[in-house]
Amino acid sequence: FDGSVYHGDGFAFRVHAAPPSWRPMAATGAALAYDDPANRGQILVNARCDRDAEDVPLKSLTQHLFIRFTDRTTHSETVVPFDGREALRTDITAKLDGVDRRFLVWVMKKDRCVYDLLYFAPADRFERGAPEFERWVADFKALPRPVRP
Repeated sequence: FDGSVYHGDGFAFRVHAAPPSWRPMAATGAALAYDDPANRGQILVNARCDRDAEDVPLKSLTQHLFIRFTDRTTHSETVVPFDGREALRTDITAKLDGVDRRFLVWVMKKDRCVYDLLYFAPADRFERGAPEFERWVADFKALPRPVRP
């Protein structure tokens, strides 16, 4: 990651610079991760290609992110235009090991890849951090996949 372009295994994407209040962090299973300490939130971006992008609906891909969670409450679920495709934007509260978190999740399929962009924070801090995440997500761009011989 050079600050704007992330190159992964068979995929790449571009994002604008993270807000100054976000701190880069390592996260297992995420291509890109930030901590939002002011709101006790985290931001994760991930992509996977050639596995489930062709025939799995966006709703199922989103639900799969919450398999280990309990007490899920969906506040909104909307299909929206995103990076020249459709994405499912979901606002959901769920518990993991008894701890409540509220999530804003964008899931998009493009060029045989699935992109997941998540913001999550304690429910009482979520509304403070989510708008900044929404502005940042708006500039996300999946880049053409590398040609393999």
